[in-house]
Amino acid sequence: GGRDVVVDAKVPLDAFLDAAAAADDAERDHHLARHARQVRTHVDQLGSKAYWKALEGAPEFVVLFVPAESFLSAALEADPTLLEHAATRQVVLASPTTLIALLRTVAQGWQHEALAEQARAIHRLGVDLHQRLQVLDRHLDNVGRSLNAAVGHYNQAMGSLESRVLVSARRFTELSVTDEDLPAPRTVELRAVERSVEREDQAVERDRSTG
Repeated sequence: GGRDVVVDAKVPLDAFLDAAAAADDAERDHHLARHARQVRTHVDQLGSKAYWKALEGAPEFVVLFVPAESFLSAALEADPTLLEHAATRQVVLASPTTLIALLRTVAQGWQHEALAEQARAIHRLGVDLHQRLQVLDRHLDNVGRSLNAAVGHYNQAMGSLESRVLVSARRFTELSVTDEDLPAPRTVELRAVERSVEREDQAVERDRSTG
């Protein structure tokens, strides 16, 4: 999705290798303690660099990848507070078995975030479309009212033509001026359906509240 997770794989391992080659337990414990200090120092260095600030869309942490389970377990055994110390500095310690799980979890979280954003966008679009339909509905209602008014005015004009004009004009036939009859004008019976937009909106609101 165009987003990044910073993974560092430069953890120092020389102290651990010295511990593996130690001749006795005391020397081994000394090198393991040094190994834990080296890892802690590397954690502090990574946390201070704040790599995530340079990458848009990156989570606010950096993964410190330790390439073997034994390397990480040895450091934690020598310094049990190392995980908590790393967490306070936005550094996540990850071994081979946890790195992929960590990255997949982050990716899944991003997918859910993307779906949630799509849902919010659909909601905004639906609200906007509903508002526009309400405006269009009012315009159409006004057009219907105007059509009804035009039909009424037309029928009034036809009635006036019949009662005030054609009555006199038909007398030309009686006076033998012409033999052609003047037909009565036809009125318009078809009317647009009238309704109250305000009453419709109130009914919709009542349905929502009771639903």
